[in-house]
Amino acid sequence: MEDKYVKLNFRFQREDLIRLAVALGIPEQIKTRSRHSSGGLEGLCILLRRLAYPSRLCDLEQLFRRSATSISEISNYVNNHIYRNHGYLLRDLGNLPWLNREKLSAYSNSIAAKGAAVQNCWGFIDGTARPICRPTELQEEYYSGHKRVHCLKYQSLICPDGIIVSLLGAYSGRRHDAFIFGQSGLYTQLERKCTFPDCIYVIYGDQAYGIRELLLCPYPGRGITEQQQNFNLSMSVTRQAVEWGFQKIISQFAFLDFKKNQKLLLQEVELMFKTAVLLCNCHTILYGSETAQFFNIEPVSLEEYLNL
Repeated sequence: MEDKYVKLNFRFQREDLIRLAVALGIPEQIKTRSRHSSGGLEGLCILLRRLAYPSRLCDLEQLFRRSATSISEISNYVNNHIYRNHGYLLRDLGNLPWLNREKLSAYSNSIAAKGAAVQNCWGFIDGTARPICRPTELQEEYYSGHKRVHCLKYQSLICPDGIIVSLLGAYSGRRHDAFIFGQSGLYTQLERKCTFPDCIYVIYGDQAYGIRELLLCPYPGRGITEQQQNFNLSMSVTRQAVEWGFQKIISQFAFLDFKKNQKLLLQEVELMFKTAVLLCNCHTILYGSETAQFFNIEPVSLEEYLNL
């Protein structure tokens, strides 16, 4: 396969696929419970191609010269392996030793340099609702009246270099962002990670999250002063740029955006999304992102991100 088709199909260049497989600790040989086997690199490619576009399994048989059953089981094996070994990177900010005071300062400086009114803001929090196929059970639980769709909700925290450092969930579609934030325990993580004797670092989100010492949001209402309007405008410009990071997940791994394939009782929908976020972070580290270009800041190395 030509190099240009390698990246088109698997989202990573040929030489980076090998580096990624090693960094993720993919075994050299894979054997599923049903005794389907493959090399580790091939297994990673199967998962990446599965996520890259909403193809039917039978459509991938010719590409990999394997049965649909084999492709499905190997893809699930690698998916589970990646999240089992690296999912902790998304669960707790304390698991990221590189996210230290120096890094928080660099993040806040890059955001402030783009005209943000808050000088010590290092990241942005947002809720992400991912549509799913209408479930046969608990339909009301997963229905979002705001989005008018059945969905799973996740809480994301993204840095100006495009790295998603926290992804918590999934929560049922009817849950509000404020409820999810309260249940997630993220604020406790922020207190441990972002509080220092002489300063603090804060994150910024929409009005649903409310205002706390380490979490800021826009001034509400129409009767705000001109100064408050300017504050909201300066923060919305920078926050909008960071939202590109959320869109990158779907643009790189379009399978996640095809809700007819997101079936709760038939697939591990939550696991696939979280693994895709990990892979998207790796992609951002290797190839950059619009967000990182906008804020002019480079992410950490692949090995440093994966704590190798």
